[in-house]
Amino acid sequence: MENPAVFVPHFHWDREWYEPFQVFRHRLVTALDTVLETAESNPDFRFTVDGQMAAIEDYLEMRPENRDRVVALVTGGQLAIGPWLILLDEFLCSGETIVRNLQMGWAAAARLGGSMPVGYLPDMFGHIAQMPQILARAGIEHAALWRGVPGSVSGHAFRWRAPDGSEVRTEFLFDGYDNGLDVLLVPDQIGRALGEYAEMTAERWGGDAVLAMAGTDHSAPDPRLADWLRRASSPERPITLATLDEYIREHVRDEVSSCVTGELRSHVRGNILPGVLSVRLGLKQAMAVAERTVDHAERMNALWSRRDDSPFLTLAWRKIIESTAHDSVVGSGTDETCEQVEARLAEAAQTARAVRDAALAEPAALVPSDGYLIANPLPFARTALVEVDVAASSEGAVLVATAADGSAHPVQLVSEAPTVLSDERMDASQLERVLRRIHRRELFGRLIDHYELTPGSLVFHLAEVPADAPFDLLILRREVAAAAAAHPGEWRVLTLTEARATALVPVRVPASGLASFRVGPGHRAVSRPADFAPATATARALSNGLVEVAVAADGTLDVTGADGTVLRGVGRLVDGGDRGDSYNYAPPARDVLVSEPSEIAVELLESGPLRSTLRVTRVYEWPAALSSDRDVRSGPTGPTPVETLVEVRAGEPFVRVSTSFLNQSADHRLRFHVPLPEPVAGSASAGQFAVTERGLTAEGGWGEYPLATFPASSFVSAGAANVLLDHSSEYELVDDGRELAITVLRAIGSISVNIHPLRDEPAASEIPVPGAQDLGTRVENRLAVVPSASGWRGAGVVALAEEFRNDVLVVRGTAPGAGQLPPDVVGLQVDGADVLVSSIRRVDDGDRGAGTEIRLAAMNDTESTVRVSGAFTKATTVDLLGRPLAPAPVADGLELALGPWEIRTVVVR
Repeated sequence: MENPAVFVPHFHWDREWYEPFQVFRHRLVTALDTVLETAESNPDFRFTVDGQMAAIEDYLEMRPENRDRVVALVTGGQLAIGPWLILLDEFLCSGETIVRNLQMGWAAAARLGGSMPVGYLPDMFGHIAQMPQILARAGIEHAALWRGVPGSVSGHAFRWRAPDGSEVRTEFLFDGYDNGLDVLLVPDQIGRALGEYAEMTAERWGGDAVLAMAGTDHSAPDPRLADWLRRASSPERPITLATLDEYIREHVRDEVSSCVTGELRSHVRGNILPGVLSVRLGLKQAMAVAERTVDHAERMNALWSRRDDSPFLTLAWRKIIESTAHDSVVGSGTDETCEQVEARLAEAAQTARAVRDAALAEPAALVPSDGYLIANPLPFARTALVEVDVAASSEGAVLVATAADGSAHPVQLVSEAPTVLSDERMDASQLERVLRRIHRRELFGRLIDHYELTPGSLVFHLAEVPADAPFDLLILRREVAAAAAAHPGEWRVLTLTEARATALVPVRVPASGLASFRVGPGHRAVSRPADFAPATATARALSNGLVEVAVAADGTLDVTGADGTVLRGVGRLVDGGDRGDSYNYAPPARDVLVSEPSEIAVELLESGPLRSTLRVTRVYEWPAALSSDRDVRSGPTGPTPVETLVEVRAGEPFVRVSTSFLNQSADHRLRFHVPLPEPVAGSASAGQFAVTERGLTAEGGWGEYPLATFPASSFVSAGAANVLLDHSSEYELVDDGRELAITVLRAIGSISVNIHPLRDEPAASEIPVPGAQDLGTRVENRLAVVPSASGWRGAGVVALAEEFRNDVLVVRGTAPGAGQLPPDVVGLQVDGADVLVSSIRRVDDGDRGAGTEIRLAAMNDTESTVRVSGAFTKATTVDLLGRPLAPAPVADGLELALGPWEIRTVVVR
């Protein structure tokens, strides 16, 4: 008998793409109406809903009356739903976001009858290395996917292994997720067409049933499909309808021999569309801000608040997860779609910010109003610099910061504010108009400390923190009215504020902890933290004893690390044309590369002792756009000044670098280059619970040229160069491994172009997207450079990247008066080299009660011991869905033995 065939009816649903979400949802409701009617009229019919619960939830929001119908079909095995909430882009969000996506999807499916236990990932643009471990630690043993699988896989399935050794059996949709449609083109010829397809692909199937995915984007299967297949079925080749889960469980017999370890980014059997990593920079930055804000909010709420704000945090996470859809954060949609994604991410950050601020308001109520509370979101102690607004010192006096233990620390003045806020002259009859500016005690954003009322003169004295003397606005109105009546004519109204300054203060903060300080006049004999050698500066160089940076004649930077390693030419900017689209970069055939500035200026902004800063301004002549022949970059050029802020802080072994410019050019790519001391054969970048090593090339073989541009989330390392990143970015090793190039901006004007020099077929319709050119947008990027001959491991870059991305949080004290500062408080502390803590949050497990969940990942290829300490006496290891696995012994803390690259989740109480 010939191989049987199993048809899996399904659709792939892009929640938003070339139309915004609500337009696609209108089509979704129609499609799922058809699916439900077809399934109910034919008990043999099966349907797989794309692996994402959002499609079902979006449908039921419009059709709530159909909930019971959906539950009946799910429990009856005709409708396969879950396990994801959203089919995400795996490289453009954090590993923690991926876990929350799976948790929300699994829970949503459980409410409707249960999830399909298959990690279905049909259309992602490549797959992260740790996905097998994420699935396995959620109890999911199978995956199914299309893009990114290397050419070494010759069958229809393989074992996919994560860096930690976890494996999932993976169904390889080698002909895409619509391979069954060609067989169905002529309904009365299905048997013949199926036979030809099975023969063409016979070497893939072995003794297993042929899998025919009967569906495609945004449409329900024909209601007559089951009848067509019943007529085409024969004893020689029986045809069965099944869900994807049923195919894997019931129709696969052969053992899987192929094994692939790590990420899947091969172009050999499908386009992975790598240009999405760098298009629409603003979306990538907004995703990083939203993820960081909700993470901080969860930590603050879990550790320092009596209030459980989980509903708000769940909302923020949902907004983020919705935005990770593989046509959302990637920026491959229309302008209106991308605007909605950006707004959704902003809403997520705003929701999380409210929770964060409310949580910190509780401990801030214990800090006097002339002091500040500092919260450390990271689980290790650190000395951080914070900028605060303080009362300026009198002439000749010195400002110092005093900590809760009484120690004094140096302060660096950044700026001073004027003391005269308003000086007006007016007729007495107009004084009432001035009084209307006052809201209870507030005037011009400050509070009235006291006022002076004399004939012809009204003087307000404002303060950040007013004296305790009461202020009564009604009494003031009565007094001013009487004075105006008694003294008609011209009056002077003067509004003065206490002299204010912005000060930079070093603060030692415990692990996940709180500290407080105040700034005021003091003596010069102040202590300096041991890890804070002063930052110094000359006209073109900065240093802090750990790292040095000098501006070269061409405006690039020479950076010297603590071990003497020198990186020369850092920050060389190279701009070239881009005739591609949102999916793939493409250089014009006659490109013009611009790497030399026409003007260079260097300005010293700050000279220490806590922070020293230079501003380097380079002016470039970039072409305004491609010519009418898109293979030619020529025509008029315009000057574009690019400002680079170079910053060295006391105690930090890296140089902070920020670039900023107003983009006035279309159809171009700008990259930040870091020349390497010697050529390298590969790179490593940190992403989702792993540091992935890559070579200088990528595997090709399909319809897309395999550019070796790769993703990086928190850092990228090549030889002696380590670059810390603020958001997900694209990088490439160029010039045979002699330079690292990080994409700063890629500006394009079309979702897809029909004729692309590096891609055989269109990726979508040729729809103009002028917003993706970022014209008139101020483009800003920030990163940091760590030179180290011992690479990312020797330099401790995992921890440095966390410090760079996660600033401490600063809140003004709200306790009345100027009393004693509260003592520092330690939260949860995690000790261990190269250990990432991706989440600390409040959980409530019902019978087991409330607890704090901590998720850790070993970011190294060796076994490690991690110690977690804090105010807890019990601990339980749980899986990624929060289900308890085993108690963990607690003895003055929790000691965990983590395997290489292991993800571990524990709940402490």
